[in-house]
Amino acid sequence: MQNEYDVIVVGKGNAALCSALAAHDVGAKVLILEAAAQDESGGNSRFAGGVMRFAYNTVEDLKKVTDITEKEEAETDFGTNTEEEYFDDLFRLTQNRTDLDLSDILVRRSLDTMIWLRSKGVRFSANYGRQSGLVNGRRKFFGRLPIEASGGGAGLVEYLDKAANQAKIEIKYSTRTTALIYEDGQVKGVKALSQGKPVEFRAQSVVLACGGFEANPEMRARYLGPGWELAKVRGSRFNQGDGLKMALDSGAAPYGNWSGCHATGWDRNAPEFGDVSVGDKFQKHSYIFGLLINAEGKRFVDEGLDFHSFTYAKYGGEVLKQTGQFAWQVFDSKVKDILRNEYRIKFVTKVSANTLEELAEKLEGVDAKTFLKTVHEYNANINDAPFDHTIKDGKSTKDVVYPPKSNWAQALDKPPYDAYQTTCGITFTFGGLRTVPDQGQVLDVHLNPIPGLFCAGEMVGGIFYFNYPSGTGLVSGAVFGRIAGTHAAQHALSIQA
Repeated sequence: MQNEYDVIVVGKGNAALCSALAAHDVGAKVLILEAAAQDESGGNSRFAGGVMRFAYNTVEDLKKVTDITEKEEAETDFGTNTEEEYFDDLFRLTQNRTDLDLSDILVRRSLDTMIWLRSKGVRFSANYGRQSGLVNGRRKFFGRLPIEASGGGAGLVEYLDKAANQAKIEIKYSTRTTALIYEDGQVKGVKALSQGKPVEFRAQSVVLACGGFEANPEMRARYLGPGWELAKVRGSRFNQGDGLKMALDSGAAPYGNWSGCHATGWDRNAPEFGDVSVGDKFQKHSYIFGLLINAEGKRFVDEGLDFHSFTYAKYGGEVLKQTGQFAWQVFDSKVKDILRNEYRIKFVTKVSANTLEELAEKLEGVDAKTFLKTVHEYNANINDAPFDHTIKDGKSTKDVVYPPKSNWAQALDKPPYDAYQTTCGITFTFGGLRTVPDQGQVLDVHLNPIPGLFCAGEMVGGIFYFNYPSGTGLVSGAVFGRIAGTHAAQHALSIQA
């Protein structure tokens, strides 16, 4: 019959496309339902930078994912991200709250999933532009992120789109799923609005992979707290929490850090939602080499606590807490050449000056007198350790400075000075659904599996708490998307057998 399938996948970002491809591999007839029109499709994945955090021991593991020439191998220190290092980062950043089973699957299957993505036509390349530096003439990676999807998140979606088209997987755009069809104790499909008209699609399995509630200001204020409705949205305007709401309405168990999210420093005057023509370039992640200054003219975080990969996802929330929900990132010319390329885009809120006094007057909304006092006290209390931006160099402030700056603390003393005004940009929410970890099947509030219901991507609760290691989201989406799609297809086909 028309509108009958084996597996329906709701969403069309990285996790959804991986689910659809995995289900197709098992032999299922698959339908993808995407709320956005085709030109805005791709979910948050399309706005991602594209770095991929996966476990690897040597460059030989990296060669399974992308081509690396002998010359590149000889001239580059690719470092490692062993399973132990990956676990350490994940547990440290989540304050040991990450679900043990989910994190085990994520880490141990990450390399194999990268290889699977390559088999689907996804192309990866060395992440030279944002996660490496020259040390004694040799390229060195830092933050354990040497590989990115070619073309960033948008490139990843494009490659997966092509694979889905080659597999002849049906996609319906401008189709917003509104409810699950729940009959006789199991999910039998979904209700939707397609081109504004109500329609039902039937299937033995449904995979929800349509993101969190980051684009919904009411849900942000309700779950994340007062003030979060004021945040900019880094990505898709279509991630309204629809999948979460329909699952909870059907008795699914919520899980994870529902009051937590991934939020970063974002240009103060960026648009309300992500702009696909700009991608992730409104972000400002080189704050570790400068100072973050609030309206009172004071610092409010340890900018050099760690590489940005391990602090950027929580510092956006710290900016949101400041008066006026903004902060200026201030640099001198010593670090100009190591600032990331997003500081050089056309659309940027920036001021420059030849003296600190002149700069103080240009920092809109900032107490100029206190700013100068903050900088002078900072400049006068830095240790003598050498500066090295490729390691945590221990070049720090002395005890009289609060908050401390633990690494990369150079005096602001070489003009010209540049400052960039930022606010909070929310990427995705951490709260999700409880699942059977190695199957992706959603559990109900009594922790019983809901027959026919699976989820992937941002909707999987229990992995991220409080903070987030850069590059983990896309890999997590692929790992659990592949798992959910495989088991959704197996469930659907077993009913027909």
